[in-house]
Amino acid sequence: MTVLRSILGVLQPTWPAGAAWLTERLFFTAPRRRASPAARAFLAGGERFTLRVDGRRVAGWRWGNPDAPAVYLSHGWGSRGARLAAFGEPLLAAGYRVVTYDAPGHGASGWGMSSMPEFARTLSAVVARESRGTKPHAVIAHSFGCSGTALALSWGLDVNRLVFLAPAANPPAWVQPFVHALELRPQIIDRVRARSERRIRARWDELDVCDIASRLSHRPPLLIVHDKGDDTVRWDDGAAISRVWLGAELVTTKGLGHRGVTHDGAVIGKVMEFVAGTTESRQLEYDLYHREERL
Repeated sequence: MTVLRSILGVLQPTWPAGAAWLTERLFFTAPRRRASPAARAFLAGGERFTLRVDGRRVAGWRWGNPDAPAVYLSHGWGSRGARLAAFGEPLLAAGYRVVTYDAPGHGASGWGMSSMPEFARTLSAVVARESRGTKPHAVIAHSFGCSGTALALSWGLDVNRLVFLAPAANPPAWVQPFVHALELRPQIIDRVRARSERRIRARWDELDVCDIASRLSHRPPLLIVHDKGDDTVRWDDGAAISRVWLGAELVTTKGLGHRGVTHDGAVIGKVMEFVAGTTESRQLEYDLYHREERL
């Protein structure tokens, strides 16, 4: 970060276009992480497929009976489809078909920049390929994947049920700590915004999930699970989405953090009940472990 700050400190006054070019790539390029042994084992048991979305190759995997109701797993920023591997076996045991994928610039889908609209277009393209003419039963998404899912809904994606784990409410706002860390000038961010909006074919002010939710003509039943101590995406994000999504159910956990909600046994049990429709969706918040309901 110190080196980048020094480079940008030279570029900003002398070559603003170059500073904007570099900043855009830094902000829109996800970190790379190696897949864990459990993640690799999960993917090895699936049938791999590929498709192209906006000219980019996307890798995906499917499991289960092709005629069964499909549940799609959508990962977050800097992650991969196998992040939600813990849901695979329970979903298959319950008779669902499971589909996941690595978004552009993530995992097996190669390198390069990515964005919320690209997450949305990829989910829509994977569903179109794998739906076999039937409406997806559910999407289970984590973090930034929730943001992309919401945007895909606003573009016409239709599903029976949604699960958002640690959802990010307003990804464009992430630029602010980025600006502070790299000591970026306002005019550079203006250039980055203009460049990126042309590339992703969407305006930043269209990407607030709460605004998207308020404009949806149809909102599927939604379960939100968010940890109170999440230090990656604040619990307030999930709470804000739940307030504008009529009928949403907000489940607050404690001690799981940002990633723990993707593999905790109690969370998986709650999600499975919701996906199966065995619990009624209602506007409430409660502590998953103490069952303290607060209407």
